[in-house]
Amino acid sequence: MSGVAPRGALTALFIGGTGTISASSVRLAAAQGMQVFVLNRGRNQKKRSIPDSVTWLTGDITDAASVEAALGALTFDVVVNFLSYGAEDAARAIELFRARTRHYIHISTASMYHKPILQLPIVESNLRQNSFVPYSREKIAAEDLLMQAHVADGFPVTIVRPSHTYDEANPPLAGSWTVFDRIERGTEVVVHGDGTSLWTLTHAADFAQGLVGLMGNQRAVGEAFHITSDDVYTWDQIYTLVGDALGVSVKLIHVPSEFFMLAAPEWHWSELFMGDLGHSAIFDNSKIRRYVPSFAPQHTFIRSVVDMARWRGEHPQEAGGDPVIEELLDRMTIGYHRAHDVFAALAPRGVHS
Repeated sequence: MSGVAPRGALTALFIGGTGTISASSVRLAAAQGMQVFVLNRGRNQKKRSIPDSVTWLTGDITDAASVEAALGALTFDVVVNFLSYGAEDAARAIELFRARTRHYIHISTASMYHKPILQLPIVESNLRQNSFVPYSREKIAAEDLLMQAHVADGFPVTIVRPSHTYDEANPPLAGSWTVFDRIERGTEVVVHGDGTSLWTLTHAADFAQGLVGLMGNQRAVGEAFHITSDDVYTWDQIYTLVGDALGVSVKLIHVPSEFFMLAAPEWHWSELFMGDLGHSAIFDNSKIRRYVPSFAPQHTFIRSVVDMARWRGEHPQEAGGDPVIEELLDRMTIGYHRAHDVFAALAPRGVHS
C-alpha cells in the first residue's frame, strides 16, 4: 500500500470509540464510507450517538486474550487506539496488531511538551518533558517504545497528540458541569493563575478532520502530529463566555496554580494546572495541514459554549453538578479569602487598597 487509500476502501478499528474525541472520529470515518469497527468493554454507548453501520466488538484492551477473542481472524487497514497510555500498553498493542494492520495510530497527548513552554507556537519537535504530570510521562514512554518498534522492524505507527478537546457533552473546564452550576447561581469561580495565560480549545469534530484525514496515509507512518484548532482564549475569557451563554455575570477569583496542589492534592486537575493549563499553549498546525490539506477547524468556543448550555438543559441527569467537586472548589475559595485577609493584614497600618 502506498500513498493515500480511497476513503471507502478502508477497514478501520477504533479502540475506545465512545469518548469525547473518539466518537466524533468514528462518526466521520463512517460518513466517509469506511467499514468501521469499535472495540471496547461495552460501556458508555448512550452518551454520544454512533452510526448504526458501525460493528461493535466487546473486549478489554488491557487483556490480550480478550482482544484476540473479540477480533478472531479480522485484520484492518487502520487501527486507532485511544486507550493506550504507558509503555506496557504500547508493548501489548505492538504484539496484538503487528500482523493485523498496515497503519496503527496511537493517540498521545500534547500535554507532554516541556513546561514552562520553551517556544511558541509549539511544534512537534518541541522538547517532550513534563515533570509535573505523570500521565504525560506515561504517554512519552509509550511514544518512545512505539517509535523504537518502527525503527527496529517497521511497525507502522503514527503518533497523534490532541490538546484540550471538547464537545457539547464535555465542557473544557476543570470541574465540568459543576462550574456551570456555580456560574449560574452567582457563586465565586476559582481560576488558576491570574487568568491571562493563553489556551487553545479544539472541538472534537475539528480534531476528527485531522485524525481521519491521516488514516491510511502511509506517508504519515513514523511521524508525529499534534491536531488542534487555532481557537485561543485566556482562561478569564473562557469562564466569562460560559457566563455569557447562561446570561449571567461571572464572579472570578484567582488562585496561584501551585496552591491547588497544596489544598487539593487528590484532584487530578491540580497537577494539570502546574504542568499544563497554567502555561500558555498555542500550536503550529502547519504539519497536519501539509498531510491533510482539507483540515480546516470550523468550531469556535464562543459559539460552541451556547450549544453546551443547551445540551445541559436537555440532559439534566448527565449534566448535573458533582458535590465532591463543589466541596473542593469551596475549599479553594475559602483559601483565597483567608490568604487575602492575611496579605491585607501585612500592609502598613492605615494603608489599604
